[in-house]
Amino acid sequence: MNEEEIRTMIARGRSFAHVQPEVPDFQSDQELGRPQPPLFREPVSSEQIPLTMDFSSLQIDSDFLHVISSRSSHRVYDDRSLTLTELSWLLWCTQGVKSIRGRAYATLRTVPCGGARHEFETWLILRDVEGVPAGLYHYLPQTHRLECLSHQEDPAGLISASLDGQAWAARAQAVFCWSMIPRRAEWRYGIYAHRIALIDAGYISENLYLACTAAGLGGCAIGSLDEPLCNQAFGLDGEEEFIILAHSVGTIRPQDAQQEADFYAFVREQNL
Repeated sequence: MNEEEIRTMIARGRSFAHVQPEVPDFQSDQELGRPQPPLFREPVSSEQIPLTMDFSSLQIDSDFLHVISSRSSHRVYDDRSLTLTELSWLLWCTQGVKSIRGRAYATLRTVPCGGARHEFETWLILRDVEGVPAGLYHYLPQTHRLECLSHQEDPAGLISASLDGQAWAARAQAVFCWSMIPRRAEWRYGIYAHRIALIDAGYISENLYLACTAAGLGGCAIGSLDEPLCNQAFGLDGEEEFIILAHSVGTIRPQDAQQEADFYAFVREQNL
């Protein structure tokens, strides 16, 4: 790729990042009275795991200032399994449905989203969660359940490959992968939908950071991923729905010098 092509791509990216100018006479599908897309993906598996809404067993840090000031990315995880209650907490905090408005017009969730369109779905690679077979899962926010897509004897290889060879992430107990269904946002915002949708994705990731911190867990948002492999793993078509962001989650040691030493020793061992 030559310098001119690079400059052209940068200019294209900057253009996308700008607030788009108003287009005269544009009407969205909502304004045209066309039916809106479904609020939820329908379950595809009968193998479902109910999730709890009772988080009283968790030691949640209720000091908001402390949670904000101590939030950080964690790439080193210990060997303790993630509990199903902890996983339930994280899913609720990132995509939980608080109420449904009107005749299934919109959902109000634990994260904000432009026009309450919530154009995202949560997919998971679970490696080590108590009582849950390792494998690929999909979160059903309408019923607060997990549906199992497939069992994986050892998903560590898939985790690393799907995240562009980042072997450190394969030690995470769980990896959250968020897909976007553009049509949900396009129905209301049309040509203006996509820039705002990507901003909305950031709210979900930050909620996961804060939920992890409050529960004494660690995580790291990951933008570098093998999108075709991720889409294939979860059975997504790559056009009407595709993975846009991932986030590792794991149990962590106390934040001290040993944690950093362990991390860099692991990096050297894996020749990263």
